[in-house]
Amino acid sequence: MTKINDAARQVGRIILGKERQIRLALACLIARGHLLIEDVPGVGKTTLAHALAASLGLAFQRIQFTSDLLPADVLGVAVYSADTAQFKFHPGPIFSQVVLADEVNRATPKAQSALLEAMEEHQVTIEGETRKLPEPFFVIATQNPSRQIGTFPLPESQLDRFLMRIELGYPDATAERALLRGDDRRDLLHQLKPCMQPAELMALQREAQQVHTSEALLDYVQALVNHTRNSAGFSSGLSPRAALALVHAARAWALLDARSHAVPEDVQAVLPGVVSHRLPAPGDGANSGAAARLLAAVAIP
Repeated sequence: MTKINDAARQVGRIILGKERQIRLALACLIARGHLLIEDVPGVGKTTLAHALAASLGLAFQRIQFTSDLLPADVLGVAVYSADTAQFKFHPGPIFSQVVLADEVNRATPKAQSALLEAMEEHQVTIEGETRKLPEPFFVIATQNPSRQIGTFPLPESQLDRFLMRIELGYPDATAERALLRGDDRRDLLHQLKPCMQPAELMALQREAQQVHTSEALLDYVQALVNHTRNSAGFSSGLSPRAALALVHAARAWALLDARSHAVPEDVQAVLPGVVSHRLPAPGDGANSGAAARLLAAVAIP
């Protein structure tokens, strides 16, 4: 656990004053999930993705999502070779361990859909042939608020593929002053050294799956999920996939605390990141107040 904590501290020297968000991002990756970072431009969303990949020793590719992006730009394309009289496949940037889908909601739904199979199955099917993606495989997507010009809202089916959604927000005064006085973040990114190897991260993922969850804890998760399905305060409830995401994220959070069992406080810690994008909100953005209402309404068994 020392190495993953070293990685968290190293990322914290790049993204100042956001220790909780960094820990949530690491818990998401340990739980083998995908991460959506939504916020206004300029608060460090892309920098966080770069810093995570570099600190975890993972191969990294960035895809800048734009309105003219095509699925082949993400997945790759087969090109005919006159020399061999055969088609040769040229893999796209999706074939990497960490894929940054930068400003994912600026692409059309057709381009966004290129990520669906990759995120769910860790594979892509191109021209009838299924190709496995490298392991570990994570998609970290950044998203601008949908009120901004030139955005295409992600459909619910795409949002549900992200285990967590987090916001960075503006830094506090102390962190911002340190940011203004310090070195350029891009220069600091080039100085980052891997704190662990991909095999060690995969071992942590397997260890997280073995973290014990008691029957009482599962009762609590089910009570939270059932409340969203039966309460008039929510227009639609959480799916079984969301309940699984909550358990997996709670196990990863417990593992980051070097515990072999999960407790209700772990569920409460990760619940805002897991449910805010899965519960419809009136108006723009994700339902950021849903988690607080849910925790207040459902008592720990």
